[in-house]
Amino acid sequence: MKISKSYAEHYKWGDECCGWHLVKSPDLSIIEELMPSGTVEKRHYHQKAQQFFRILSGKATFEIDGETVVVDEGNGIHIPPKSVHRIRNDENVDLIFLVISQPTTRGDRFDLEE
Repeated sequence: MKISKSYAEHYKWGDECCGWHLVKSPDLSIIEELMPSGTVEKRHYHQKAQQFFRILSGKATFEIDGETVVVDEGNGIHIPPKSVHRIRNDENVDLIFLVISQPTTRGDRFDLEE
């Protein structure tokens, strides 16, 4: 089945961030997300889900288990289950990326206090 962001389920999160569900099933989630400059998500972890982030445009700063990793456009990063993490956009341009989760993170996200 052909999938297009133009008709995918859209949602907003955080401070003006957006996501589009490209694949939404219990076993697999693929979302294209957009984070404006200066935005950051809450630190969290997933008990069961592993995730892979592929940066389509911009540069992402990840905090993973206390370490900072910068991922440039065209590259990606794997986040194993139970890893405390978050993504930030420290750049002056929008950050666009794919986040692939297996299984889905629905009901498997545990936010942490800042």
